[in-house]
Amino acid sequence: MYKRIAVAVDGSETSDHALSEAGTLAQEMDSVVLLLHVCEEMPVMWEPAGLLLMQDSMKAVADAGKDLLERHRKQLAERGAAVETKLVESYGGRIGSVISEEAEKWRADLLVVGTHGRKGVMHLLIGSVAEGVIRTATIPVLLVRR
Repeated sequence: MYKRIAVAVDGSETSDHALSEAGTLAQEMDSVVLLLHVCEEMPVMWEPAGLLLMQDSMKAVADAGKDLLERHRKQLAERGAAVETKLVESYGGRIGSVISEEAEKWRADLLVVGTHGRKGVMHLLIGSVAEGVIRTATIPVLLVRR
C-alpha cells in the first residue's frame, strides 16, 4: 500500500495521464500526493542585456510552473486527495535524477511518471526523463504511457 505518492508533472498530455493515475491510486489508498515540477534550465547568456532578459525568462518559467502546480493541486483536491506541491527552480543535474531525488527526500513510497515510450533514433535524439528516473530512483516507479 502506498501512502505517499509523488508524481512528476510538466503540463504535457503524457504527464496529465500520470497525474490521473496517481490521483486514482491516492483515492483508493487514501494517500498524500506530492506534485513535483522541475523548471527546465536555460542557457546562460553572458552579455548584461542578455542576462536581464534571461532572468525575466526564468521568472516566467517559474511562474508557469507555479500555475501548473496550483491547477493540478486544485484538480486533485476536488477529488478529495491530500496534496502538496514542490517546484524545483534550480538544479545541477538531469531532470530525471532531480525528480527521483526530490521524491526520495519527501519520503515517497511510489513515484509516478509519464512516458512517451519513444524508441530508436527519437529516443537517442530527445532522451528520456522517465529513463533518468528509473536509473536513479531507489523507490518503486510507475511509468504511465499515454
